[in-house]
Parts: sequence; C-alpha cells; structure tokens
Amino acid sequence: MIGCQSDFAPRVVMWQKQHGRHDLPWQQTTDPYRIWLSEIMLQQTQVSTVLAYYARFLDRFPDLNALAAAELDDVLALWGGLGYYSRARNLHRCAREIQDRFGGTWPRTASMLQTLPGIGRSTAAAISSFCFGERVAILDGNVKRVLSRVLGFDLDLSRSANQRALWTIAGDLLPDEHSSVDMPAYTQGLMDIGATVCVVRRPKCEVCPVAANCVARFNGVPEVFPVKVQKRIRTAESLWLLWATRPDGAVWLERRPTPGVWSGLYCMPVFSSRDNLLAVIPDWDHARLDPLPAVSHALTHKELLLHFVRVSVPEGYVIAGDGANWVGADRLSNLGLPAPIRKVLTATG
Repeated sequence: MIGCQSDFAPRVVMWQKQHGRHDLPWQQTTDPYRIWLSEIMLQQTQVSTVLAYYARFLDRFPDLNALAAAELDDVLALWGGLGYYSRARNLHRCAREIQDRFGGTWPRTASMLQTLPGIGRSTAAAISSFCFGERVAILDGNVKRVLSRVLGFDLDLSRSANQRALWTIAGDLLPDEHSSVDMPAYTQGLMDIGATVCVVRRPKCEVCPVAANCVARFNGVPEVFPVKVQKRIRTAESLWLLWATRPDGAVWLERRPTPGVWSGLYCMPVFSSRDNLLAVIPDWDHARLDPLPAVSHALTHKELLLHFVRVSVPEGYVIAGDGANWVGADRLSNLGLPAPIRKVLTATG
C-alpha cells in the first residue's frame, strides 16, 4: 500500500504551501497555548463557528496563566453555545495541570502531551508537530477520510484494531527523517485537503494534490470511504424543566451533576417526567403552571425534547437542589448555560 505513495508527503507539503489555508488566526503562531485552544475548539465544530469563540476566549484568557487562574464557571460561561462542554472543563483542568506538573512549560512531545486532560493522540500530535516540528502522525476525522480514500483502506474503522492499523500507515507516510522542518506544512496540508478538497460528499478530486495515486478515485467510489460498519444509534429523550421565576425576575438555576447531560452547567431543575416535576411543588396551585410548547434540541447521538413548565413563585421561596440559587437576569451572561436554556431565557428577558 505504501510502496506507491513515496511522493505522498512531498505532494501534500508543496500543495499546502501554495494552495492551503494560511489566514486562520491560529496559523499565525507557534504558541502551544493558542494551537492547543484551536485544536480543542475545532473538535466536532466548524471553523466558521470557532473563529468568534477563539477571539473572545483569547481576549478573556490570553495565556495559560490566565486560564489556570480562572474560575471554572467563568470558562464555561465563555464557552456557552459552543457545545461539548467537557472540552471546556478539560481545558481548565489541563491548564492547571501544566502549571502543577510542568511549571507552566508545555511538554514538547506528543507522548507527554497525551498525558494531559482532554488531549488525545491526534490532538497531541498536532500540537507537537505545529509547535515543535515533531515527526508524528495525526489522524482526526478529516485525515482518516483522506488516507482511507488514497490508500483504498477498506477495513471497518469502527473496530479499534483497524484504527491502529491506519495509525501505523499514517506514521509510515510521514516526511522522511530529515524533513521535520516540513512537519507543520504536512500536518496542516492533510487537514486542509480533508476540509476543503477531500470532503465527505462530492470530493474535488480534480484539484487534489494526491489524486494521481488515489485508489478510491481510480475505482470511482470515493464516497464509500472511510468504511464504518457499526453505526451509532441515535436515541430520543424527553426532559421536563421547571422554569421558576420570582416577582423581581430572578430564575431558579442549579448546577447539573457530572456525568450527564449538560454536566457542570447551570440549568433549570430537570425531571424525567411531568409527574416528577409536579411532585416537587405540592403546595403550589398547579393551575398556575404554564406549560410551553416543547423545544427540540439535538445532541451528538441524542435528540432531546424539552418541555418547559413556567411558574411564578413568591418571594423567599426556595427549591431543593445541589449548587442551586436564584439568579438575576444581570448575572446570566456570567454563567455557563446550555444553549437552549440561554436561548429561552434571553428571548423572554
């Protein structure tokens, strides 16, 4: 498979220098903090979405010291709406761990970076390649698609053994031992090809720098790669949320438990059924409850149907809940809130 790909790395490097992306803000630096932040934000998230968040995050937390010194609530609040909130929690943990374990200095190898919270094998390789020129392979979703198509790698990537096999091949395709200077361009080039040329549907094979040796293109079936036989089943779940407000406009919010949906964020009390919600308010007149139309909210592998039940409660009333309290409208922007919760509160604010 590799024998006919001896010019693969040089083609990728040359193409990236001439045609790849060069205007993204994290491409103008070799600062590990900024590269790391971009890599984490870009997981499961489009570049167009990340750009604004990246700028705001750096404005508030310009370096590792600032992030490590911050409160987690401040980090989650700034992350609000970007989704996959475990990334924000791991960012915060990772910053503090680099301070504690490494005296605030970034490890320079992928193997050491991978020991930090939230940094997996491919992310660690991207950081070490971009910042330190380490000769190490990445294998994110875009790169899996590029390599499996070029090589005709038709093994099921939902199986870990086949993933390991592709990792080995990715390592064999790297620039030669004396070309570590080309590693940033090679790594960025693979990302760029996957993001802009070798896209999921209707790949632009006519402008691909490695099309000449691409097995999938030769066979006319690029869209069947990468092969994943085992599909994750998408489930649905209904949640009932108690939207309690006081006469002064404050809303009752509690911190969500970890693990679970929206873990660590602030939210209205959540219940699995309407009956369970009603059970916590036995002394209220249920006729005053104001059920709102259900709202659909998509998570990665689950569809949530959110039922908001609004009620106005008297001054001084307290609802049981961990980390719970009344929150005024002026404080909502400083809290980490799930996107659908922030949306309904903002719309009625």
